[in-house]
Amino acid sequence: MAFAPGTQLADGTGFAPAKRPTTLWSKPPMSKIYRKGILALAIGSAFTLSSLAHADVVIGVAGPFTGASAAYGEQFWKGATQAAADINAAGGINGEKIKLVQGDDACEPKQAVAVANRLVDSEKVKAVIGHFCSSNTMPASEIYDEAGIISITPASTNPKITERGLTGVFRMCGRDDQQGIVAGDYIVDTLKAKKVAIIHDKDTYGQGLADATKAQLNKRGVKEVLYEGLTRGEKDFNSLVTKIRASGADVVYFGGLHPEAGPLVRQMREQGVTAKFVSGDGIVSADLVTTAGGAQYTKGVLMTFGADPLQNPAGKTVVETLRKSGYEPEGYTLYSYASLQAVAAAFNGIKGTDG
Repeated sequence: MAFAPGTQLADGTGFAPAKRPTTLWSKPPMSKIYRKGILALAIGSAFTLSSLAHADVVIGVAGPFTGASAAYGEQFWKGATQAAADINAAGGINGEKIKLVQGDDACEPKQAVAVANRLVDSEKVKAVIGHFCSSNTMPASEIYDEAGIISITPASTNPKITERGLTGVFRMCGRDDQQGIVAGDYIVDTLKAKKVAIIHDKDTYGQGLADATKAQLNKRGVKEVLYEGLTRGEKDFNSLVTKIRASGADVVYFGGLHPEAGPLVRQMREQGVTAKFVSGDGIVSADLVTTAGGAQYTKGVLMTFGADPLQNPAGKTVVETLRKSGYEPEGYTLYSYASLQAVAAAFNGIKGTDG
C-alpha cells in the first residue's frame, strides 16, 4: 500500500482538427463569410479545448451498497472518495480529475454482471475498484478484462480470481489460502482445539475460506467433527446450533460474512454453546455486533485479517482525515484507497488511461 499521495504534471493533449465546412455561396460578400468562418472555427476550437480541459477520468467503484453487506460497500466508497479527493488535489490523472461512479451489486452475482456491463457500456469507465464478494468479482472481472479495463478488488480473497490468466485483474488484499493456513495453525497451536466444527455459507468466498482452513486443520492432524453449510440470508440457525452442540466442538470455524455470523454466534450462546468462534475477514465490521444483538454475544470472537492498515505509518494522514470527517476507516476502507492510488499511479506512469 502507498497511501502518501504524489503529484505528476500532465503532458499536452492533442485533438483532431475540425472538419472543413462545406458552404453554398450566395449573395453575402466573401469577406463577411470569411469572418463568419473564422469566428465559427474559433468558437468550435474554444469548446473543444474547454471540454478537454474539463475532461474526467471516470472510475467505477463496485460493491454492495444495498443489502445485508452494504457496510462493505460504504468502506469501498469512503476509501475511494478520499483517495480521489487527494489525487485530484495533487494534479489528478494526467491533469484530469477523477470522477467516481457507483455500481451496486448487492453481493448478487447476476446483479454484478449487470453492473459490470453498465460501467463498461454506459459509464465508459477507465478502471474499476471492486467488487467485494468473490462470487461477484469472478464474473464481473471477466467483462472488464475483455473490454481492456483494469479492475482491482480491495477485498475478494478467493485464490481463483487472480489465477485465470486475466491480465487486467488484480487484488489489493490477501488470499483465502493464506488465511486458511493462519486460522488452522492458530486453532491448533494457540486454541489447542481437538474438535472443530466447520460451517460455511455455500458462497465462493465463504466455502472457499472454510475449505482452506479445513485443509490446514487436516494437515495438522485435526479432523473436523462437523462440516455444514447454511444459506445466506437465513436468520434462524437453531437446528444447526443443535448439531454443533451434539458434535462436542470446542471451536466453531465459520466461512462467511457478518450478516450470518452475528445471528449464528448469538444463537450458539443462547443455547449454551461456549465453543470459541473463529472466522475470517468477512466479519471485520462493527456491524457484526449489531447483527449479533449486542457486544455480550461477540465478546471473544476471533477473525483473521491482513496486517492492520490503520497501523501503517504511511496512512497516518489519510486515517486522520477520515476520522475528522466522522468516519472510522475500518475493514477495507484503506484497501480501497490504495486500489485507486495504484490505478492513478499506473495511468500517470503511462501518460494515458489505456488499460
